[in-house]
Amino acid sequence: MPDYDVTVIGAGNAGLSAAAYLARKGIRTLLLEKHNIPGGCATSFCRGRFEFEVALHQLSGMGTTERPGPLRGILDGLGVLDQLEFVQMEDLYRVVLPGEIDVTLPADKNEMVKILQKQFPSEKEGIREYIDFVYKFFTEVIGAFYMNDPAISREKYPMYFKYALTNTQTVMDMFIKDPRLQMALSMYWTYMGLPPRLLSFSDMAALLFSYLEFKPFHIKGGSQALSSALLNQFQSHGGKSLFNTRVEKILMQKDAVAGVVTESGEEITSRYVISNASAISTYVNMLGKDNTPDVLKKQMKGSTIGPSFFTIYAGFDAEPEELGINSETSFLCASSDIERDFQQAKLRDVDNSSMIMSCYDVADPEFSPPGTSQAAIVTLKYAEPWLRVDPHRYAEEKYRCADILLKRAEKTYPGITSHIEEMEIATPVTHMRYLGHPGGGAYGFDQHVKDSNLFVSPKPPVKGLYCCGAWYDSGGFQPTLTSGASSARAILKEMRSGEVA
Repeated sequence: MPDYDVTVIGAGNAGLSAAAYLARKGIRTLLLEKHNIPGGCATSFCRGRFEFEVALHQLSGMGTTERPGPLRGILDGLGVLDQLEFVQMEDLYRVVLPGEIDVTLPADKNEMVKILQKQFPSEKEGIREYIDFVYKFFTEVIGAFYMNDPAISREKYPMYFKYALTNTQTVMDMFIKDPRLQMALSMYWTYMGLPPRLLSFSDMAALLFSYLEFKPFHIKGGSQALSSALLNQFQSHGGKSLFNTRVEKILMQKDAVAGVVTESGEEITSRYVISNASAISTYVNMLGKDNTPDVLKKQMKGSTIGPSFFTIYAGFDAEPEELGINSETSFLCASSDIERDFQQAKLRDVDNSSMIMSCYDVADPEFSPPGTSQAAIVTLKYAEPWLRVDPHRYAEEKYRCADILLKRAEKTYPGITSHIEEMEIATPVTHMRYLGHPGGGAYGFDQHVKDSNLFVSPKPPVKGLYCCGAWYDSGGFQPTLTSGASSARAILKEMRSGEVA
């Protein structure tokens, strides 16, 4: 008899949700994590009197008690919903392009349309038509894809069939001409890592629909509170977890997985393995090229590692209103040329990089100590330019870039840097170290239209091996939490059917 029914590799969002789901169903589950805390991207760290949120900007898919979203149902099913407190954000985001545009979009479809129509009167009809198009299209996506309609057809879902694999830029061009308006409507591309020209319209529609209909949320205590709650649920139902434990190898017996080997050489047997590690770590390092199917090798060969981040975590000795911060999420843009913005992500310099600033204290005044506030200032950056930095110049370079970004933030929030009490800086190298992901990629591989999960078989690539998280599906909190729960359900279904002895 194997030591466990399921071994879960990695305690990120997906690994935690998979492990918690299985343990609650009475499945003997082991969770292994190389770090000393759970969460992956969903963690926090302390500097001085501040506890900094690492990665969560806006939680999607929650909805309210009266109008629940899909993520609320998942968290309820995992037993953590009543252990957490959620704070609804009033706005989607603020967009600032100095001297050209400064507009805040509310998290309400009709109000957002009105504000944009007032800001861009010549595009009045196109704005309404584009948002209506997003809603009509995504309603079909829900029916055809998310509801798994067995009678799906081109006649029943004409918009879905026509635009599911169309890029976002092509659809926007049908309705919107002003590049500044296109920029304002598509800032969520940074949550996926690819510009509208390369991003599936399905993904952009999902983001807009989810945030408008189910509102953006923040978690009291940050994403670490969610990770800790999931781990507690897992352990309270008999699950065993080992931290500071890296998996070196996935064991195979004939054509199916048989367990794992840890870095200490311990062999642990199990009927199933769920990997929340990167695809490269899972297939190349742990499974090995001889056991990895050719179809997966071909798929990875045609993929590129997505962007990481350059992040400034700043703790201020003043509250948001004193600093002029009145929106939880602000995009501070350097240009209305989105393609130029994306190209900047491939450079180390940040002189012309747009950035996002998240200040959780606007929605949650208790997030930081009284009389203070904190913000995360983030810009997308691929790892390669940072990997070429001379180690002796690394600290100097990251502080140089941080200084540039802070001076640019001063243009929107004058005097903000004089109120910094604590500061920490993370580069793609930092994210590589803590996440263990190639390139520090929180989104996994670049998610081009050709990499749509519409092309991915739901069957595991190797018998008994299930994979979950951003490297195998979409990135972000809602998708990764959903991915983990889906993998767990698939294993439970398989166990009940007796497909694996």
